[in-house]
Amino acid sequence: MSTARLIDGKAAAATVLAEVRGDVDALEAEGIEPTLAVVLVGDDPASHVYVRNKVLRAGEVGIRSLEYRLGADVSADELLELIERLNADRDVHGILVQLPLPRHIDENAVLEAIDPRKDVDGFHSENVGGLSQGREVLTPCTPTGCLRLLQDSLGDLSGLHAVVVGRSNIVGKPMAALLLQANCSVTVLHSRSRDAAALCRQADIVVAAVGRPRMIDAGWLKPGAVVIDVGINRIEEDGRSRLVGDVDFASASALASAITPVPGGVGPMTIAYLMKNTLIAARLQHAAAPEAVCPSTC
Repeated sequence: MSTARLIDGKAAAATVLAEVRGDVDALEAEGIEPTLAVVLVGDDPASHVYVRNKVLRAGEVGIRSLEYRLGADVSADELLELIERLNADRDVHGILVQLPLPRHIDENAVLEAIDPRKDVDGFHSENVGGLSQGREVLTPCTPTGCLRLLQDSLGDLSGLHAVVVGRSNIVGKPMAALLLQANCSVTVLHSRSRDAAALCRQADIVVAAVGRPRMIDAGWLKPGAVVIDVGINRIEEDGRSRLVGDVDFASASALASAITPVPGGVGPMTIAYLMKNTLIAARLQHAAAPEAVCPSTC
């Protein structure tokens, strides 16, 4: 029987988007129209869905979006030339290149080509380094959204022990850095960790981002832990396809004090913070309100 409180990512994302909508209106009153350029390469069906959802959310909060759809056979030079033009365009505040890219294109070279001030994904090495140093930079959307869910649920996180399961560049590592900025004691678990479940049982906060369906069950948790499940895994069960997280929800929710569902937990926050990052980027570039740039606490 579930005893954990559900952390409603849809409701939290709606709150973030409402905040962005208000701030967009304030910028437009100063003659600034926040603009996001989205670049889609190839015909990956999932990428098309993600891009469509991002463009829809941008429209809802008043952010202008520009779409650039390129064929799967586009050359790396052509893609880099487009990014160079967008970097130089003062009316474009955010650039997002939807991943994955075709195999013949070096993803890292493309991400590094984006102006760090317009890097709304927070993947450029300058932003990654700035995050590790505690500077005010654009941070990856998913971990920043996770931090917001934790702060909304727990308030001040100072002194809490957080365990991050997974060390990817997109979620695990930046998540650990953000939790350190929030004054948590942080442990990162990965495939080489010894007795990972025992280490995880020490945590007040567990962020699961390992990409293995239902890997973390009640045996990994101490009573009352708060669980953020970043995983999105499609499995076949009872003859049907369904989405599950990295956490065994039924088992974990009997022991945790609060937990995110899959779907409906972290996912909506990722797009909400993409909009937030576009707004922050516009502020940075126009120096409209630099004191409002606070990705570690927003």
